Amino acid sequence: MKVLDLEELEPEEGAEVFYEAEEFSGRVIELPTGGSMPPCEMDSYVIFYVIAGEATVSVDEEETGLSRGRCMITEPATLSLETEEGVRILGVQVAKG
Repeated sequence: MKVLDLEELEPEEGAEVFYEAEEFSGRVIELPTGGSMPPCEMDSYVIFYVIAGEATVSVDEEETGLSRGRCMITEPATLSLETEEGVRILGVQVAKG
């Protein structure tokens, strides 16, 4: 068992993996004011939960806004993020069956 305070966890290099297994991995993604994550082709399912802040997420070029307390689940796709005011996100990647 592993218990973490995701609001206090300090990510390194923008996205710290805090748990990794064959089936899934968990990370905290933190982007500063005006930050972005370039397009990344994901071969896994992805769950994003916004811990703090707001971001625009692109999934295969379809955009949606996410704010604190909101969650997004997507099948394998090309994902990118951008934020005007900064954001902290829990990201979980789940291996495709």
